[in-house]
Amino acid sequence: MTANEIEIAKEIIPPGQLRRLDIPVSRLSTQTLLSLPVTVINGIEPGPKLWLSAAIHGDELNGVRIISEVLAKIQPDKLRGTIIAVSIVNVFGFIEQSRYLPDRRDLNRSFPGSETGSLASRLANLFMREVVNRSTHGIDLHTAAVHRINLPQIRANLKDKDTYRCARAFGAPIIMHATTRDGSLRQAATKKGIPVLLYEAGEALRFDRQAIEVGVAGIMRVMDCLEMYRFETVPAVTSSKETRQSKWVRASRAGIFYLEVELGAKVRKKQQLGSIADAFGEERVIVRASVDGIVISYTQNPLVNQGDAIVHLAIVSD
Repeated sequence: MTANEIEIAKEIIPPGQLRRLDIPVSRLSTQTLLSLPVTVINGIEPGPKLWLSAAIHGDELNGVRIISEVLAKIQPDKLRGTIIAVSIVNVFGFIEQSRYLPDRRDLNRSFPGSETGSLASRLANLFMREVVNRSTHGIDLHTAAVHRINLPQIRANLKDKDTYRCARAFGAPIIMHATTRDGSLRQAATKKGIPVLLYEAGEALRFDRQAIEVGVAGIMRVMDCLEMYRFETVPAVTSSKETRQSKWVRASRAGIFYLEVELGAKVRKKQQLGSIADAFGEERVIVRASVDGIVISYTQNPLVNQGDAIVHLAIVSD
């Protein structure tokens, strides 16, 4: 194997080639084989090896479309480095339209995984071995959990110089410094010294055009920043706000939540965000912002219980 070839799942991809691979994962109870769909674009010149992943949670669909649109813009003979794209990581959850695997495990709490562990652990191990271990940078694409919606945002370790540079290049409306969670893909890759951006935008089981457009433009800018590809036109970076802290506003009582703010809205401490009323629309309790901030997420299910997280505020300085 020459210096600029790359081997994935025992298949060697030479320079200037695009290959689509199906890496066997496991069989269903019907004995139907499920595979990990991987697209590899290996450039003519050596350079960074960027992985793109989506649907680690099987109901998060925006990233599937984002990766499809990005790959359509890349010509192998003009690429410097390598793109390793996995548009559907949790193939089991994707089929079931579920966040989880069949055993209800969260794949993004199962990394780095094990060859002999649970189904989630084995899938995580496969992804680490065939994708992460062959990469120098990563972008993992997510949406909000079910019944919530997220403003497009990047979450990353902003204390790392290379990661911060890529986060700034991505240019999402919000750039949030975030610690890694145990068992997450970002934590496992970070421990290997790989800069990772986690993109959050939109809602589960829905395509959101704004979230997709911001994601596609962001990946293009990161590739430009890493000198991997010179696109004919690279979307200009929009104004990004950086934050090191965020806070959820929680329901003080159970009832029906009436939201009165939009994603991206700037709010002041004690500003009214909405109200919670009983089934008759009476006995309203006002929901107020606990801090100055920007609305980056909220629940879309108006039925709330006491203590439910209902509005997420990013704390930013002027």
